[in-house]
Amino acid sequence: MVELAHALAVAKSRQDIPAALRLLHPEMLLETPAFGTTARGRAENERALRRFFAAFPDYDITLDGHASNADTLVCWGTARLTMTGDRFGVQPDGSRAALPVFLRFTFQDDLIASEQFFFDLATLCDQSGVSTDAVRSTLFPVPAQGEAR
Repeated sequence: MVELAHALAVAKSRQDIPAALRLLHPEMLLETPAFGTTARGRAENERALRRFFAAFPDYDITLDGHASNADTLVCWGTARLTMTGDRFGVQPDGSRAALPVFLRFTFQDDLIASEQFFFDLATLCDQSGVSTDAVRSTLFPVPAQGEAR
């Protein structure tokens, strides 16, 4: 489990999408609660990675520790990344952020079956020189009064 997580971290740090996809189960579920996103299956995960690397082209992650049981692995470490573009409805200042992260993985058929990628959105926004409220309003729009959620 640890070897797969480290291999995925290396592939993502190199923005090597084909290498990352080879480590994923065909029904892989990626959840990023800070962005409110999920991706299921290799095709959706490929689109999610391409979109993520477009917004954070210098993404790099180090995994500093882990804990596990028979079927779940939790890792923690630091993600270093620079927010670019206007995906989040703001213009970042070009500063590189260093975020504490933790990741929860499950496995099936000797591949990664799920990943939950946790970090603090407010910390990313603060270190990127953008308003957390503005980013949240882009990621989690509030329906107009009377609209269904």
